[in-house]
Amino acid sequence: MAETKVVQRKWCAGLGIIVAALLATIFFLLFSECLGRAAQPETDQPGAECLACHGDKGMSTTRAGKTVSLYVDGKKFAASVHGSLGCTGCHADLEGKELPHEAPVGRVNCGTCHATEQEQHARSVHGKAIVHGDPLAPRCVNCHGNHEIYPVKDPRSAVAPLKVPFVCGQCHREGTPVQRNRPIPQSNILENYSESIHGEALLKKGLAVAPNCATCHTPHLILPHTDPASSIARRNIAATCTKCHSLIEAVHRKIIRGELWEKEANVLPACVDCHQPHKIRNVFYSQGMADADCLHCHADVKLRRARDGQSMYVNMSELSHSRHSKIACSQCHSEVNASRVRPCETITRAVDCTSCHDEIGRQYMGSTHGQLVSKNDPNAPSCKECHGSHGVLGRQDPQSPTFAINVPELCGRCHREGQKAAVRYTGRQHEIIANYTESIHGKGLLKGGLTVTATCTSCHTAHRVLPRTDPESSVNASNVPATCGRCHHGIEEQFENSIHAKRVSGSAKELPVCNDCHTAHAITRTDEDKFRLDIMNKCGRCHAEIAKTYFDTYHGKVSRLGYTKTAKCYDCHGAHDVLAVTDPRSHLSRANVAATCQKCHAGATRRFAGYLTHATHHDPRKYPFLFYTFWGMTTLLLGTFVVGGVHTLLWLPRAFQMRRELRAAEAEPAPTPETPPGKESADA
Repeated sequence: MAETKVVQRKWCAGLGIIVAALLATIFFLLFSECLGRAAQPETDQPGAECLACHGDKGMSTTRAGKTVSLYVDGKKFAASVHGSLGCTGCHADLEGKELPHEAPVGRVNCGTCHATEQEQHARSVHGKAIVHGDPLAPRCVNCHGNHEIYPVKDPRSAVAPLKVPFVCGQCHREGTPVQRNRPIPQSNILENYSESIHGEALLKKGLAVAPNCATCHTPHLILPHTDPASSIARRNIAATCTKCHSLIEAVHRKIIRGELWEKEANVLPACVDCHQPHKIRNVFYSQGMADADCLHCHADVKLRRARDGQSMYVNMSELSHSRHSKIACSQCHSEVNASRVRPCETITRAVDCTSCHDEIGRQYMGSTHGQLVSKNDPNAPSCKECHGSHGVLGRQDPQSPTFAINVPELCGRCHREGQKAAVRYTGRQHEIIANYTESIHGKGLLKGGLTVTATCTSCHTAHRVLPRTDPESSVNASNVPATCGRCHHGIEEQFENSIHAKRVSGSAKELPVCNDCHTAHAITRTDEDKFRLDIMNKCGRCHAEIAKTYFDTYHGKVSRLGYTKTAKCYDCHGAHDVLAVTDPRSHLSRANVAATCQKCHAGATRRFAGYLTHATHHDPRKYPFLFYTFWGMTTLLLGTFVVGGVHTLLWLPRAFQMRRELRAAEAEPAPTPETPPGKESADA
């Protein structure tokens, strides 16, 4: 019994060893497989082996004497529509071959997957050019790219709607080898398209549904217009256009040049008979013919509006010489309906200039003028009040109301004293037009004919006129230096580095800007006596105490007498480059003060420059010696006069008494002289 138990124990121990060995073997095999997978994580990923070489940015080859990069960006390829296919999905000739492969590899055949597109391309002018060996013929890769192909709706795609004109323009814009050397009947294709209503909608408005090259010519089956199968063949062009303009029959003008637009019911004529292929805005028939319908009534001088009697006459001669001479009536009066007997009867709104002048319109609506318009203020100036209606001229035309010389008169219609804008104005500027006329700017413009001088619009802007209290205004205190600096750039640079600039001073106080010294509209020459004498008062508005001390000095006293050649504030401190005395660049710094004095005093030395220009006897803290000397001498002088006066007053009674005594003595008769005794007997 005991032996049996021993045998069982040995058998169990042996079985345990076998099981442990089997488990260890299984674990080892599994662990080895995991290690192998970890060591080669990318071998099963599409294209990983190829990227081992083609992932090097420096990899290249030479083709036809040109160096061609063979680099492939793995991340971009993985994100493309072909990222899941792997390299051999397109480069099928490399399937199963050892790497590195031999070069060159065969051309990719996109038709393997895109059979329909390939068949269409082969039938197109592009495909036929390839068959004929044309080196300029475009292949799939020229339009779609190679390793970074994205869906058409993806903005990154080379054939996304917004990019299609530029893809086609690689060959079809002016100056390219295709345009120069191949028989293409249209010229300036890309330029004309970009200016067309389709091009503007796509390229300027970002309207992705707007037609591009592929919309009309198709993406792959591009055929000449002479081919009956072409989408732009004469008999097919209407169908091509109505893919977008599906309701054109309901709204199109029925009569053109006295003829029916549709010669047969439900049979559309060829759109290109009137609308140029790439200039889809203009028409082949004369614009005057379209405008002639309007002029049938509006050429009548007596035509007036029924509700208010306003003239509706349009001077065609004036219009033909305006900036809008090439624009049809309906482009401005956009609500006209050509299918009506009176096309203009459908108009409900005034002309919206912003349909073409969008940016200017936004500026105007944000201005004081535009805000008044939005409030339906009858005094608000509209576009036509400044520019006119049908006779709009460019601002460089001397006949234009917006020509520089005419601008003061134009603005003066409202802003001259007594006019509608001046009456409601509550600011501090008055006699604006009169002051401007006599200013240095006004004289330069109106008397000197200097059209580059500043006018109203130079400072206030043409369309974004705002009150000076608005931080966005061009005449707000914070913006005035930049406004003036558009003409006076060098002076602006000096000012922005002076102590009066917030950036330099760091002061929270209101600091002076150009108009504080020069005024806004009555700007005079700085060498005139009036300006030189008045500048001291202007500086004194901020520096009141210092101005008082100036007028106590020789310079100030002489200036008050009207002498203009003596030193004024700006002669010593500078005009636009005023700096603290402690600044080494200051005119009054220790290094520069002598040179500053020498501008008037040729022989001035450092010792001469030590003269205390603003010394005053009114400041005992800053000038104690001068203060106490002045008042000591004044006290002495006054004391002398007081003592002398008291003495005189005390002496006065005695002086009067002495005078009376003198007069009395003078009034008494003189005593008779006595006769000597001997003389009297002798006479007897």
